[in-house]
Amino acid sequence: MKQNRLIMGMPVTVEIVDASAKQQDFEEVFSYFQYIDEKFSTYKENSEITKINRRELPDAMYSDDMRLIFALCEETKKLTNGYFDIVTPQGMYDPSGLVKGWSIYNAANILKEKGFNSFYVDVAGDIQPHGRKEGEKWKVGIRNPFNRNEIIKVLHVSEEGVATSGTYIRGQHIYNPFDKNSNLTDVVSLSVVGPNIYEADRFATAAFAMGKKGIDFIAQLNGFEAYMIDKDGVATMTQNFNKYTLP
Repeated sequence: MKQNRLIMGMPVTVEIVDASAKQQDFEEVFSYFQYIDEKFSTYKENSEITKINRRELPDAMYSDDMRLIFALCEETKKLTNGYFDIVTPQGMYDPSGLVKGWSIYNAANILKEKGFNSFYVDVAGDIQPHGRKEGEKWKVGIRNPFNRNEIIKVLHVSEEGVATSGTYIRGQHIYNPFDKNSNLTDVVSLSVVGPNIYEADRFATAAFAMGKKGIDFIAQLNGFEAYMIDKDGVATMTQNFNKYTLP
């Protein structure tokens, strides 16, 4: 059973391979993403993050989830030598580079807690699978950034999260915090496989901000692999990336 919604301005897909899955199970996941959108969207006038950016909300009034996200963002900034930075060139906070993967991970945990053994949650191509489908690992495609109708790699994953950062869909929405006014043009797509989607997504965002050296950063992380495509269409992968292309 698979369902799709447009939430946070992005396609959200949930598939549960279990005959006992009910509509309410899907609604709980979609409702959670609606909650995330209402709290963290920088495009909504009344979201908590927008109120913080307008200086309408003092620190003491931040919600528990907002406090947690700010703490996780600060931790990620330290782990990436400053390349993960939620302060935009305009001086506003935008934690979406971490919130997306974090929320997908949490949504997957909602289904785990319900006892489902086989499912995946996908938000705009960032995916958290769980278990297997018909005895096989879940298949996740990496798109050609120069032709989005073409799948150039098929990954086989069970519990690992897969996140892709790039400029070929949303344009220049990621920046180098050490040169915030320059565009990132050397790399067009960077896909990261990590222990879960939260870890994969936050490090994919930071690595993309590093430019071509980002894949070297991922290669040094234990339990992570990456596949990078540069502006000339040249692909580079980490040493053990191909283990995910095998069934």
